[in-house]
Amino acid sequence: MKRYAIVFLCLYTACSSIGLLNDVENIYSKKYITEIMKKVCDWQIANPKVMNNTNPNGWIRSAFYTGVMETYYTTNDEKYLNQALNWAEESGWKTGKRLRHADDQCCGQTYIDLYLMDPSIEERIRDIKACIDNMLATDKIDDWSWIDLLHMAMPVFARLGTIYKDNRYFDRMHEMYLYTKLKHGTNGLYSTEDHLWWRDKDFDPPYTEPNGEDCYWSRGNGWVVAALVRTLEFLPEDNHYRKEYLRTLKQMFKALVKVQRSDGYWNVSLHDPTNFGGKELTGTAMFTYGMAWAINNGIINKKKYLPVVNKAWNALVTESVHPNGFLGYVQGTGKEPKDSQPVGYDNVPNFEDFGLGCLLLAGSEVYKIK
Repeated sequence: MKRYAIVFLCLYTACSSIGLLNDVENIYSKKYITEIMKKVCDWQIANPKVMNNTNPNGWIRSAFYTGVMETYYTTNDEKYLNQALNWAEESGWKTGKRLRHADDQCCGQTYIDLYLMDPSIEERIRDIKACIDNMLATDKIDDWSWIDLLHMAMPVFARLGTIYKDNRYFDRMHEMYLYTKLKHGTNGLYSTEDHLWWRDKDFDPPYTEPNGEDCYWSRGNGWVVAALVRTLEFLPEDNHYRKEYLRTLKQMFKALVKVQRSDGYWNVSLHDPTNFGGKELTGTAMFTYGMAWAINNGIINKKKYLPVVNKAWNALVTESVHPNGFLGYVQGTGKEPKDSQPVGYDNVPNFEDFGLGCLLLAGSEVYKIK
């Protein structure tokens, strides 16, 4: 026994001296996760990008600020709360100009979260509520014609329904979600066979990737995962729509495990690794976020899915994060694998804001895993 103990001690000392044990322990520690979240968030705050053709409160910046709020909740550092408040105040708490467009409603997620901190300030929720109420006043339910829009708007409907105890928000949200899932395109944008989503009608079969497989874009599916998670967080426990969202999430997770890369990332094309295959952060981060959330809420088996989350988190923080907080392997704006290529460690995307937001969401849930 002494001999084995001496051997183990020697190995432990050797590994510690070259940092192997510390690396393994630190990347999953709360201290490390908060440091990473602060580093990448601070980099983006210090390097704002002026969007010439997008509203400052459009989806790109709004997706980042959902991450800023999660950074505040995780670190309790009021610097991030104040950053979100300043952005919202500079935006006048207003939505974008397109009243029915989900991209111009995404900002409402942060506005409402800030409103919940002080419900006496009605200005914070007034415009986003009026915007969504406008959608309730008509019978139109086909607005979400591509899957990214689920993330931009569903969590807003869920928040309003809970705050005002008004099921009309939940009902309309669900009608619009089902139209996207079952009716847009040929027979809806969700594959009941592969349990993944086509980005929009342009990618419905018979469209295929170079290898003959269906085109399932990583980030598009990531937006759906994040949409369902952020909706479920606010949807009452007794709401009957929960079963549908949870069932879809579980189906997606099962499908995603099968196509995770050996290095922990997911390819931009989930079923064709030859079509611009390689490391990509945004889809990977949102899959990590969703699975970690589901583990934390007892929805999926921790023993089965924690290794998947750990492998993805390891890839994100050890291979994507630059020393200064800039993120590599972020696919810029687009709708399919070929867009905003090449994607690489040193490549600067046209807009990196939402990529930072995706990583911050992932960190906020990995942090909570026991």
